[in-house]
Amino acid sequence: MTHNVILVADPGIDTAFAIALALHDPELNVLGVAATAGNVAADQATKNVQIIVEQTDPPRWPRLGAALPVEYDMDGRRLHGPDGLGGSSFPCARLHHCHPSDKLLTDLVRQHPKDVTVVVLGPLTVLARAFDRDPELPGLVQRLVCVGGAWHEPGDVGAVTEFHFLCDPVSARQVIRSGVPLLLLPLDVTRKMLFAPTDLLELPCADSNTCTFLRKIVPFGIGAASSLYGVEGFHLHDVLGVLAVSNSGVLTTKPLTIDIETRGELTRGMCVVDARRERTAAANVELAVSVEVEPVRAYFDRLLRRAQ
Repeated sequence: MTHNVILVADPGIDTAFAIALALHDPELNVLGVAATAGNVAADQATKNVQIIVEQTDPPRWPRLGAALPVEYDMDGRRLHGPDGLGGSSFPCARLHHCHPSDKLLTDLVRQHPKDVTVVVLGPLTVLARAFDRDPELPGLVQRLVCVGGAWHEPGDVGAVTEFHFLCDPVSARQVIRSGVPLLLLPLDVTRKMLFAPTDLLELPCADSNTCTFLRKIVPFGIGAASSLYGVEGFHLHDVLGVLAVSNSGVLTTKPLTIDIETRGELTRGMCVVDARRERTAAANVELAVSVEVEPVRAYFDRLLRRAQ
């Protein structure tokens, strides 16, 4: 079965891997890639999305959306490089008449009502603005897969806060409360996606466009992860967001009631999981609580072997 998907992305090295895999997954029909600020500023995110598609040259090119002109209090350039793609330089033709990402989302979901999975690999601002633009949209999205938040794991930008949610906790809360069927992939499972340097530098199909591109961008991330976090290798967090659509059996999930803290001095952006008391509200999220790592690695290798 082929799944229609829209990716919301803030590339980012791990996001580039995720987009490349999605574009070559025969189980996924990537209708659009909607850029968003996050790891890099809005203009750079828009450019990076186009670079990834051009460099990987998939069998079918998706429609592209321009990131909204929002600014966050943080970015991911220390980990991903000054341009988000490892400091590499790639040519990029300038697109004309590129719709803003929230309009792209709205248009594509309206064209495929109840038949699109939206995969969010960045802050939730774009999706929240799409819901503002079209209040009926949450009821037309078949499913939402979101990489974000943390439960038992410590945060990556604070004691309890994860980067995507802390960038825009108000939008994260709006989406969580929207009623859209939601699978949430927190750091508790995405931190299992640690790939060793040899896995990332010795990719299969060495001469393919996709593997050549990915090998160019990943060395910066490997070095930065080592110096910043003492990690040998690099976490491909966002790859799990793509895999969760076509290979959902690798995940164990639990229905839970979740909300997002928007104002706490120390907890702004915290994913608050109501799991210790007798539930007073219906579960609003399927939370991933564990993942089988070996099938993920097999998926990674299989798709890169078939990539152009």
